[in-house]
Parts: sequence; C-alpha cells; structure tokens
Amino acid sequence: MKKLLSIFCIILVQSSVYGQKDQYRLLIKTWNFLKYYHPDLASAKKDADSLFLTTVEKVNDQSDANSVIKVLTENLNHKFSGTPVNDQEKDILSANQDFKWYQKNKKISTENKALLKDIYDHRFISDTGGKQKPGDKKKDSSPKDKNFALPERLLIFAKIQGSIDYLYPHKYLMPKNSDAYFTDLLDQTIHCSSRKDFDIILAKAVAKMEDSHAFNFYNQLNYKNEIYHRLYYPPFDYVIFDDHLLITHLIFPEICSKANIHIGDRIMKINGKSIPEVIKEKQELLSSSNRETLLHMLSDYQRNLIWTDDNLQKELTIQSKENHTSYPAKVDFLNFTDKQQLATVTEYIKGKIRTKDEHTMNHKDIAYFKINDVISFSTVPEDKQDGYMDSIFTEASSKKAMVFDMRGYPDWGGFVFHYIYKYFSPVNNHFGKYYKPNVKNRGTYIPISYKEFGHYYPKIEDKTVHPYKGKVFIIVNPETLSMSEWNTMNLQKVFPQALTIGQKTAGADGDTTTVPLTDDYDLVFTANGIFYDDNTPTQKVGVRINEMIRYTDDDLIRKRDLEFERVLKEIK
Repeated sequence: MKKLLSIFCIILVQSSVYGQKDQYRLLIKTWNFLKYYHPDLASAKKDADSLFLTTVEKVNDQSDANSVIKVLTENLNHKFSGTPVNDQEKDILSANQDFKWYQKNKKISTENKALLKDIYDHRFISDTGGKQKPGDKKKDSSPKDKNFALPERLLIFAKIQGSIDYLYPHKYLMPKNSDAYFTDLLDQTIHCSSRKDFDIILAKAVAKMEDSHAFNFYNQLNYKNEIYHRLYYPPFDYVIFDDHLLITHLIFPEICSKANIHIGDRIMKINGKSIPEVIKEKQELLSSSNRETLLHMLSDYQRNLIWTDDNLQKELTIQSKENHTSYPAKVDFLNFTDKQQLATVTEYIKGKIRTKDEHTMNHKDIAYFKINDVISFSTVPEDKQDGYMDSIFTEASSKKAMVFDMRGYPDWGGFVFHYIYKYFSPVNNHFGKYYKPNVKNRGTYIPISYKEFGHYYPKIEDKTVHPYKGKVFIIVNPETLSMSEWNTMNLQKVFPQALTIGQKTAGADGDTTTVPLTDDYDLVFTANGIFYDDNTPTQKVGVRINEMIRYTDDDLIRKRDLEFERVLKEIK
C-alpha cells in the first residue's frame, strides 16, 4: 500500500509540473519582454534575474496567463512619464520582432495586453539594455555533477531564448521549426534529472542558432567530454567529407597497422553508423552557420568531436584505398593516462600548427599577404608607420599580382581597415551594410552610416589613391570568420578586379556579444547584421566567391594547396 501511495504521489507531482509547462512558456516570454523594454528592468534599477526566480516559485498548475503576468508586473512602476518612444529609423531590420505571443493570445486579458503595449510604447532606451552591467564578476562555478534546481534551469533557458529574440539579428534565418523545437527543449528542461542532461539541452538550444560564433559553446559544458565522446583520441589524423573520413596521417603507425589502416583509406562507418548519420547527430549539438564550416571544425584533430561512444576500442568500417573494398576493423584509441602517447600527440599537434604557420607563397612576381601573419608590419615606430606601409605597398604594386590569403583571423586590424584603404582605396569605399542593435527598439537593427567613424574606413586627411592594375586574388575557406570575412568584403570593393577563390566561409560576420547565463556558462554569438551594399546577406552563406575550389582525397594526401596552384596558373 505504501508503495502504491508513493507511486501516486510521484505521478501527481509530475502531472503538476507538466501542467505548468504553458505557464512557464508564458513566464519566459513575458519576463524577456519586460527585461528588454520595461524601464525598471532594462535600466537595471531592479534585478531581472531575481524577479524571474521569485516569480517561478509562485507559478503552479493553477496559475493562468493573467496571474503569471500579474506576479511579474505587480511590483514594477507603470506610471510612465513622457511621451511614447518615437522610433523613426529608416531601413530598419525588424524581421525578428513578433509580439503575437501576447497580442493574439486569447487567454490574456484586454487589460494585460494594454499594459504590455504601454510598456513597449514607453520602453527604456540604452546601449546596455537587458545586458550584464560592466564590472559584474563571475563567481565560482558549481560542482560538475550538481544539477541546477528547476528555477535556475528555467532562468538559464529563458536567457538563451531572450538572447535569440532580442539580441540575435539572424533569428529570422533559424529553421522554421525553431519555436516547436524550443517548446520541446523547455519540456526537457523541466524534467531533466542530471547535470549532463541539462548540458545536452543547452548544447541543443545553442546549436539551433546555427551561428559559427557560438560554436565553441560546447567547450564550457561540464560534461563536454562525455557528450561529444572526446575521452580517447584516434591513432591517426583525418579530414571529414560528407560521406567519409579520409585518413591523412598515421600518428601511431604500429596501432594502425594492427587494424590494417593506411593513409588514404576511408572510414565509412563508426560503430555501425554512416558518416552522414554521425554528422547529423553532431549538428544537433554544435552551432555552425553552414555545413562546410561544421565539417571543417569536426575535422580538427585537437577538438576530437566526431566519435560516437566512450569505448577505448572502436568499431570502424574501413574502405581500402587500394581496392575500394570495405572491411570491419577494431581500432585501439589513445588513452592519455599513457604519458608517452600524450607526449607523441602533443608534439604532433604542435607540428601541425608550425607547418600551418610556415605555409606561404614565394614568387618573384607575387606580393603575398597572409591575414593572420601581418602583425610584424605594425611593430615599426608610430612616427614611421605611414612611410613604412607606403613602401610595402609601393613594392607590392610593382608585382604582377597580389594575393590576400584570408584563411585565418586577422592579427592586426589596421592592415586592411587603415592601410589598404589609405593606399589603394577610393575615398568612398562603400563595401557593405553593417546593422547594429537599435537602442530605441530592442530586437530590431539599424544600419550604421558610412559617416560613422570606426566601421568602414578611417578619416584620413589629404588621402591619395594608388589604383592597382595587376591581378588580385583573395583566398578564403571556413577559417575566414568574422573580421576576416569583413576584411574580405572590403578588399573585394577596393580591388574590383579581384578573384575570390576557395571554399565557403564561416558565415558569421560582425561583432559578437556575450550574455552571461550563469557563473558556469556564457553565450557568445553574432550581434550585428552584415550585408553587401546591394543587400546580399553574408550570415550563413559567407562572402561572395568567384571560383569554388573542391579538394579530393588525393589532393589532401599529396598536401596540395589548390588555391596557390590556381594563382600560379593564372600568373603563367
């Protein structure tokens, strides 16, 4: 009898929580609305997090929509002074703003709809509306295995939803099923019983943004090694294609030989799952603007994100390079408790980095600039900087071609923004549109004027122009991210004859914003909308490319640089 009574009580409690799902959804929507618009909260006069946690405790299965709104708003000031906000910005990006959740909700009273509209009409205007105040410091993180209480889980989830609704300019590009997806994640948030399960929910929520700037969110998860099965490393390196993993290097030849694995072989399945199936699973847990960038990130040996279990020995289906036959192989992976294995892998990774840094193009007729290796130009004393850079570009102008290798992140922002512009560019270099958050209306975005200093080009008195008539090549790939994409757009305008070659870029242009979710997690994502001057978007699709270059297995095995070869062919 006692056992039956216990089961009944559990069912009763679960039913009560299930019944609160709609109330929690409305709570999250209303709280974020107040957080970004109400003067008391958006100005940080009152703490939004405290209001949320206090309200959650008062919400139960008997609460209706109006009682939830009442509890959230009852201690806020609604006697607004002044006239309603008049936002007359032109060319506004407003595709994300949607208030149907309360305007069309029949469960919300006319009075409460009028209250929310009045709050919006008298919304707070500030550059920091809704975001963490400068100077706030993170406390010690919680223990790895400690799950958050339900109110805390709901607050973290609410902050992610609010970030997307009010701070993420590309919400409108998210998959059409996003609302239903987040509703399901809310259910999971309510019922998850472990920290690992909650880590998975957070990973799925951030992945749905499909923003390469948010890719590294996975690295903050307490259970990242278990979720992404990163505990053991393979004895070989690889590059991931749509339907296979290409083995490019044998780090431990003796282990590979035991499993009959050779350079050039393909992995077609991992533990019985096809590579497309594995990639799809990873895509649900990692934020990436496009598939090309996801595959590039998954191919990073050091990240080690492609595996599907935590077994030290994995079942792989190998396709032989020699005869194209497939066979199963049990492959021993590396355990870094073995110090020798750890040392060998560490040296291998260092060697890869060194080789990549040293990769360059030397040709007497070509001026080659590598965007992540131009910092040395900035070390000249400030009073000699202009003359020094003029001499660099004067010499470059004497060559038949200039190559800008944008496969990396700029290590000196002034190289393109200031000095390329100063020497080569027309005065009015209108190469794109940069939308910033509209402080008069959170959730919408307005273009930055070309007259605003600091985004398009610097103010240079008595600027001269040295048009370059030779060939110009711009090389890009998924490592062309953010400022590298912005600089590429700039170069394309400065040099209209430029040929942009390579692979799709990261599709995450613009500055980032950081939203603290807890002491354990920060959400970093793209905060600006970037378009070409003709309104062609760059988010997800990347920069314009004249010639797409695709690598084959053989190209990678032979360590060819097809972009360099394309340039040299054109020069000849």
